[in-house]
Amino acid sequence: MELSRAVWLVTALLPGGSQKMSRHQVPGGDLAELLSRFAELQRKAHARTGQLARIVVIQEAGLDGFWIHRVLESEGIESHVVDPASIAVSRRRRRAKTDRIDGEALVRTLLAYKRGEPRVCAMVRVPTPDEEDQRCLCRELKTLVSERVRHVNRLRGLFFSQGIADYDPRRPDRRARLDELRTGDGRALPPHLKAVARRELEVIELLDRQIEAVKAERDALLAAAQTAEVPSKAVQMLLGLKGIGSGFAGALWSEGLFRHFDNRRQVAAYAGLAPTPWKSGKIDHEQGVSKAGNPRLRAILVEMAWLWLRHQPGSALARWYHDRVRLGGRLKKVTIVALARKLLVALWKYVTHGVVIEGAGLKVA
Repeated sequence: MELSRAVWLVTALLPGGSQKMSRHQVPGGDLAELLSRFAELQRKAHARTGQLARIVVIQEAGLDGFWIHRVLESEGIESHVVDPASIAVSRRRRRAKTDRIDGEALVRTLLAYKRGEPRVCAMVRVPTPDEEDQRCLCRELKTLVSERVRHVNRLRGLFFSQGIADYDPRRPDRRARLDELRTGDGRALPPHLKAVARRELEVIELLDRQIEAVKAERDALLAAAQTAEVPSKAVQMLLGLKGIGSGFAGALWSEGLFRHFDNRRQVAAYAGLAPTPWKSGKIDHEQGVSKAGNPRLRAILVEMAWLWLRHQPGSALARWYHDRVRLGGRLKKVTIVALARKLLVALWKYVTHGVVIEGAGLKVA
């Protein structure tokens, strides 16, 4: 299925006939019509083969999320969600791209996957509705904080253009100071600029209240997780490490560590921290990390890596970093990403298999 807002294009390959694929258009969001088309295709396959064919559906992970996948599975239809970046495409200079071509590529990918061909694509592990809902907290918190920074910087920029450089919109006396402020040439704040400042302060105060509410909700969720049977050990172990508070613990758990991974390579690949070598003949070049995974988890890990050096200086990971950055310069930024990958793998082993991080300190009870 090739999904869009207006039209869902269904590309089908029926058994018992030619290898020609048929295409069917369904209005976007019309599940009844979609299921009716599936039933019609199933009747055609039964007429050709005399057997009831099983319906297998593939769709790309995208804007529609996973609700269509859940509906199809509830109807007894085998459904797969694929990472669109993992599907092989033409390498021509000008690659043709249409919904018809993409639909046929999805069918070929599904056939190869069902045949058991290795590494033909990367199927998405669909989260449960509860897991998907829990991720909203950490993501909303990051969005609200970014929005508050944007409004604070805008207000500071407006005042700096008038020669006022010492105004902090986050201070408790921010409103009282508006009447006392003087521009660089000794004037009081212009009335329209003061009105703009008051409106910006209202937005900042609203964001402050929303951020505190989200933080309280997140802390309550973590407290409830520690009393539950499944994630309690992992959450408690994360919160027990120095340098990891409720913010990092909640983001790490909701963005990645709640998932099942078979090995450390899958962990690094999910965060987009896997290496991407370029080797062919005499060419041997490292292109850096893939950045093909969860960008939120990757950003959290890089930030955590810097704080890990501060709060866990005696750990083996911190010593590994310092041994490689004695020259300084750009090497620090490159190595901190490598440290983020090692830290993610170490935390995954710690919360999943109980492997102690060498030299890591715990919080005092």
